[in-house]
Amino acid sequence: MIAYILKRLAYGAITIWFIATATFFSMHAVPGDPFNEAKAASPQLRQNLMARYGLDKPVTEQYLIYLRNMLRGDFGISFTQENRQVNDIIREHFPVSAILGVAALLIAATGGIIGGAVAAHWHNRSPDRAMMIAVVLAISVPSFVIAALAQMAIVRANDWLSFPLLPVAGWGGISHVWVPALVLGLGTMAYLARLMRSSMLAVMQSDYVLTARAKGLSDWQIFRKHQLRNAMLPVVTELGPTIAAITTGGFVVELIFAIPGLGRYFVQAIQQLDYTVIMGTTVFYGAFLVLMVVLIDIAYGLIDPRIRLHGDGR
Repeated sequence: MIAYILKRLAYGAITIWFIATATFFSMHAVPGDPFNEAKAASPQLRQNLMARYGLDKPVTEQYLIYLRNMLRGDFGISFTQENRQVNDIIREHFPVSAILGVAALLIAATGGIIGGAVAAHWHNRSPDRAMMIAVVLAISVPSFVIAALAQMAIVRANDWLSFPLLPVAGWGGISHVWVPALVLGLGTMAYLARLMRSSMLAVMQSDYVLTARAKGLSDWQIFRKHQLRNAMLPVVTELGPTIAAITTGGFVVELIFAIPGLGRYFVQAIQQLDYTVIMGTTVFYGAFLVLMVVLIDIAYGLIDPRIRLHGDGR
């Protein structure tokens, strides 16, 4: 297990290097100037950044400077926000995105597992058909459309009740979390529900479930000890890509609901060609997602004791 984890971490480091390299050269290939007058960069700021990052030197030298700073954990200073460190932006705003992402992941995983199990239990009956219709709708409709519809519903509900049941946008308390988290996690919930349903149907027809039923175990015991645990394995495997989907999908949701998360600053940085913020947040998200994938692999082995992960990855 230890050898496998170390190997995955090595692959993760290579992945992060590739992400950082691709982002660096992609940003330098984009036309435009992050220091133009419309972005209000002062002459002193421009001069300091040119000196620090060697922006007047060849791209290869800039790349080496960038890698050296990245290895030290220094993502630099924002090109458009005077005296604002990229590390400070990440430290101040990632916790907001993390809270929203964790809430969305909990909603998606819980709803997906329960919904898929219910649909499988009532296979080819009304609950199953209703669940599949809901899954298709949730996967097909973009998150920004669902977000707009959710805000309209909140406005109408607040008007009808004559008091603010839920905030339409903003950030502050627990009441600001649940609607954006539901919007963010809805598509993932639908995908996990469909996956859980398929996995549960396969497990229900397996030999060990039929043997347990023949031994006289109750339906609840069979469901809890045999069906649910084994059917969850494919769902747990998909949680790594799910985290990536929720993280990137949160960029749009944060903008719509005016949430001061890191995704909002990332979108603004792209609009302003703020190279250091773009590259810093990209590398940070890449490292975070690699770590999540490794943790999911470990969790997969813990859920099913029969699985033994060796250095060869099998």
